[in-house]
Amino acid sequence: MPIKLLGNSILHEASVQKASDIHFIPIKKGGIVQFRIDDRLIEHRTLSQEEYIRVLAHFKYSARMDIGEHRKPQSGSMDVMINNVNVHLRFSSIPSAFNESLVIRLLPQQETLTLHELSLFPHMFQKLLSLIKRSSGLLLFSGPTGSGKTTILYSLLHHLQKNYKRQVVTLEDPVERKVDSFLQMEINEKAGLTYGEGFKSLLRHDPDVIMIGEIRDESTARLVIRASLTGHLVLSTMHAADCIGCIERLREFGIQETELQQTLMSIVSQRLISIPCPFCGDDCVDFCFKFRTYRRAGIYEMLCNQELLDFLSKVDSNKHAYKNLSFYFNHAFAAGYVTKESYERWMGGETKSEKKGLETGFSRDISL
Repeated sequence: MPIKLLGNSILHEASVQKASDIHFIPIKKGGIVQFRIDDRLIEHRTLSQEEYIRVLAHFKYSARMDIGEHRKPQSGSMDVMINNVNVHLRFSSIPSAFNESLVIRLLPQQETLTLHELSLFPHMFQKLLSLIKRSSGLLLFSGPTGSGKTTILYSLLHHLQKNYKRQVVTLEDPVERKVDSFLQMEINEKAGLTYGEGFKSLLRHDPDVIMIGEIRDESTARLVIRASLTGHLVLSTMHAADCIGCIERLREFGIQETELQQTLMSIVSQRLISIPCPFCGDDCVDFCFKFRTYRRAGIYEMLCNQELLDFLSKVDSNKHAYKNLSFYFNHAFAAGYVTKESYERWMGGETKSEKKGLETGFSRDISL
């Protein structure tokens, strides 16, 4: 098979199976192609030594990477049309013991989920929708990589623009999804376009809603607070374990309590959980798993309103009054909406249902 045709075939199959990443793993005599589908790594095919070397060279050339450099990590990107859908591809290569390893991240540009499709508990979004109606304030989303922060951000921005006719401006590094109706600015520090310079420019474009991709350091944290104080609705993300951890990180970046009290409307911490298969239960076979349409949903904790004010004011009596991720995970697991593997991955340890089952002689059964 021609190498270009082989590469296109791998991309097409990954897109059909809704894979988020393609992994090219080198082995002693060739390589393995794996798809990251939700939380699973599923083997797609094995390549011979010649096929592996040539397909990596093809992708590196297409992404404008140096095909002659094998000793240093490289990165690149490109846009392709797969099944009439524009998909942005990000490439990252690193040297390994046998050969280079390559990972391709697939980012469909037109994919936008409705808010009702994102949450396992819809009432959480009713609270969120009441907050984003406000004209100013700061809304933060926290969670680990792959927890759906970007997906919920873009869904909220689409909702704001469609239902409330808001002017949406984003400041990202890099732009995750290109949307025709948004004004999107990509940070380019080599060209002198930093977050600070970009923010000064976008204010002249009369934004209603400002989305700043991620709070990574003290300068971006101060920028987000500054944007909130200018009377705009600001949405951003941060890597933190939960809502309280998000506040602690902001304090580490030097943000004062009074600034948080004036700007912060809510913090949302989220996780993506695996839904049990209605046919296989927790242990869904690969064939069934690939073609299921409903495999994952979001679980969220939200710190807002009086609970947020109490925590910022250091009122210890209400410090843990809000319902955290553990509360929602236990309820979802008890109702049969979370696989045991997903529960243990995020919560760890023995489930409450198992402990109760050991004591009473009953166990959880989700089979239909």
